[in-house]
Formats: sequence, structure tokens, C-alpha cells
Amino acid sequence: MFKKVLIANRGEIAIRVIRTLKEMGIASVAVYSEIDRDAPHVREADEAFLIGPAVPAESYLDILKIIDTAKEAGAEAIHPGYGFLAENADFARACTEAGITFIGPPPEAIEAMGSKTRAREIMAEAGVPIVPGATEPAVDLDAAKAQADEAGYPVACKAAGGGGGKGFRVAMSADELQDAFEGAAREGEKFFSDSRVYVERYLEDPRHVEVQVLADGHRNVIHLGERDCSVQRRHQKVIEEAPGNGISHELRERMGAAAVAAARAVDYVGAGTCEFLVDAHDRFYFLEMNTRVQVEHAITEAITGVDIVKAMIRAASGEVLGISQADLSISGHAIEARIYAEDPDQNFAPSPGTLKVYRPAAGIGVRVDGGVYQGATVTVHYDPMVAKLVVWGRTRNEAIERLRRALSEFVVKGIKTSIPFHRKLVNHPNFLEGHYDTGFIDAYMGGGKGGPKPTSDEDAAEARRVAFMMAAIVAYKRDKQRAAAASTATGGAGADPWKSFGRRSQMRGGLR
Repeated sequence: MFKKVLIANRGEIAIRVIRTLKEMGIASVAVYSEIDRDAPHVREADEAFLIGPAVPAESYLDILKIIDTAKEAGAEAIHPGYGFLAENADFARACTEAGITFIGPPPEAIEAMGSKTRAREIMAEAGVPIVPGATEPAVDLDAAKAQADEAGYPVACKAAGGGGGKGFRVAMSADELQDAFEGAAREGEKFFSDSRVYVERYLEDPRHVEVQVLADGHRNVIHLGERDCSVQRRHQKVIEEAPGNGISHELRERMGAAAVAAARAVDYVGAGTCEFLVDAHDRFYFLEMNTRVQVEHAITEAITGVDIVKAMIRAASGEVLGISQADLSISGHAIEARIYAEDPDQNFAPSPGTLKVYRPAAGIGVRVDGGVYQGATVTVHYDPMVAKLVVWGRTRNEAIERLRRALSEFVVKGIKTSIPFHRKLVNHPNFLEGHYDTGFIDAYMGGGKGGPKPTSDEDAAEARRVAFMMAAIVAYKRDKQRAAAASTATGGAGADPWKSFGRRSQMRGGLR
């Protein structure tokens, strides 16, 4: 087993990994950008190293800096968390070449599943159902038209290297195909440096159900059941629950077997998630595989009792899983609400600022994974997630009641958050009855928008661009005032910023 692990991430997922490392008796190494000097993950780790400015490309996305830091710290392995470099095959390969273990799947598996078209080919060969459509990118609009005709309208134009709702456009008819194809290509180039697009049939308002898998390096693969992630806004998950509402035992077994087959097909190691679309007739289709730990992994932990992060670390160290499919059982029901620093009344515009009051929910059956604290600043540089609120109950109804109570207790002041929207959502009759799909928020909650509804995707993108600009201005002014105050308090511009937060430079011994 490893003696020291570096976490190449920040926020709540970094803290989540550090906690498991502590339980395993493994020393933890944090990395941080200049703006994250006082972040909780820095304080929780045994050692912490500065790796660059706030801009992710010069800090959390800088592969060479992170590898060099791991060597300097004497870390034997790196856990990437989610986001940033978690699904970067080049990073996984660089770790291996540097003699450092990457806590995740082999780079070949990341590459295979990172390409949506290649993944579809592999799944088809493995006997996993895929949505009707192409298994290779369309070279031009004419090729896209041929793919659309074969798949049957409506169709989805999807960036080959996309994910997270980016590079995804729908054409309800042939007249809309060009705009959808070109829009998906633009977003693919912008977000993934890959303008390739393929076309598949668009399943209108299906359920979005994903299956958690675990695998070791000895060909042992199991699944931990499913999560329903259908409550989405603009293809971004808002609330997830496990097990999936209305998912029969028979369907669970079929999807679980398909997810295990998918993992075996790419010689997977570690924690991964197969995402499926399920139609009204309980037919399911492979969507993609996330080759990392998921944001919502905590609800699966709540109903199975399995520490997914611990399983990842053990698998990476060469140990066998130690858990068989027969050992697993599902107990109760869990729901997660993602608390974001966004203003629901202004089209979910970013809401950066200082947390003047931060009082998370607590009590029986409540878990809060957060990366902030009272007095901390939420910036525009990173993901706007404030915390993940996870509740467990013996039944779905008890879990919902507990979530209602927890949301009423959760107090955040100084910024706007998505909590008011969550309160409305968990009281909606359709949600309470479990009658929802991926179109739920659009159909029953006005798309989740409290302000004027944009007339097009371009208008929506422009509205968010303006919101980010305004948020950046606010953040700039705040940071400037903060720097001036720190300079005044310590008597000079060259003062150690740690001291203004009561942090001694020799704390933890190895802090840099």
C-alpha cells in the first residue's frame, strides 16, 4: 500500500480523498493555486505545495508542475479526483512514465472511452446496447445528413470528445440539422479542442440512469447498482437519487451486467460510471462512460456501505477488490442536491463573493461534502459548487422528508445559491411521485429560469458571458480590497498572506 498520495485537485473532492487517506494511514499532499492559499483542502492535508496562479492552465491543469511536485514531496501515487486532469490520458501516462501510480484506469481505457464514437464501437462489439446512430464522426454536413437519415429524426449532434452537456445540439427535423451540426462542432472545438461531430437518434425525455462499477487489476469487476440523474438543467445534473426510482430488479441486473461488460471490454481498473438512457419501455442504451469518480458517488456509498475512493486506492495499489457481487446489497434510499453559487432568479448567473454565513445542515442521515467555510470566498475561476448535500432514509419518502428538512437548515449568506430552487423542486408533485425524466425541469419548472427566458442558445450563452464578466469584476474588486487590507494590517506589501489568516509557516511541517 502507498505511504503518501498527492491529490491533483481542490475543493470538496480533494477533502473527500484526504479523509479516506487518513483512515487508511496514508499521508496526503495537497496542491493549491495562489487564490486557494487559505482553502480547506490545503489545511486538511499533511503537506501542501503552491503550484501557480489562479488560472487552471497554469496550476491545476499543468501536468509537469504536478508531476514535479509529486516527486518533490515523495508521493508514490496521484489521485486526480474529478474534473481538471481526471480523464486526461496524457496525465495518466505521464504519471506512469515518472514512476508514479495514477489512481484511476489505464490511459488506454481513458482514451477509448473519451472518444464517444470509439466508445460506441467498443460497446457494440461487447454487446452493450447503444443508441441507434453513427459509430464514427461525420466528415462534413453531407455525411451528417446521411447519418441522420439512417438514425431517424429527431437526432442529436454530439461532439466526439464532448461531455457534460457541451457539444450537444438537437435537430428535430432536417431543416435544423445544419445549425445543430455546426453548433456542436463549434462547442467541441471550444471546450475539447476537437470539432468532430457524430449523429445519433435523439431520445426525447428519457431517464438518465448510471451504473457505478469497480474493478481491480485482476479482472474482477462488480457493479454497485444505479443512480437516477434525470433531474437536469441544460444537461447538467441538479439532483440525483439511488437506487433509481422505479427501476425494477430485473432492469437493474441487465444494466449492471452491461456496465460490467463495458468495463471488461477496456480492461478497466478503479471506479467508473456507465451512463445509460432508459426509455418509457425500459429499453436502455449506452450513453458514455466516465473514467473517474463521479460527483454523485456519495449516494451509492450511502446505500451500499462501500467506500468508493478507498476501493480506487486499493485497486491502484494492486490489491484485489475483496468484494464480490454476491456480497453487495442495497439498503434504503439516498438523494443528493448540488448546492451551487448561482442565482436562480437571474437565470442561474454566477454569484461569487464571501460567505458571510455558512451553516450547513446536519443530523441523522445527513452528509455534507463541501470545500468552503464561513468567511471563505467563492471565485469565478473554478466550478461554482459550494457543497453536496446528501441524505439517506429507509425509504424514498423518508429521504425526501429528510432532504426538505436539511435544505431548510442549510444557511448561506453573502452570495446567492441554488437552495431556493431545490426547495421548490423537492416539493413538486411530479418529483414526489417519481414521475420525471430529463425534460422535467423544462416541462414543469420553466427550465429552472427565474428571469426572462432566452430566445435561443446563443442568447443564453451571451447572458451567461455577461454574468461571468460582471462576476469577474466583482471578484477583482474584492481581491484588490482584500490585498490592500492585508498589506495595511501587516505593515507592508511584502507580508506573508498566511499570517493574515492566522496560519504559521511551519504548520504541518512540510507546507510550502
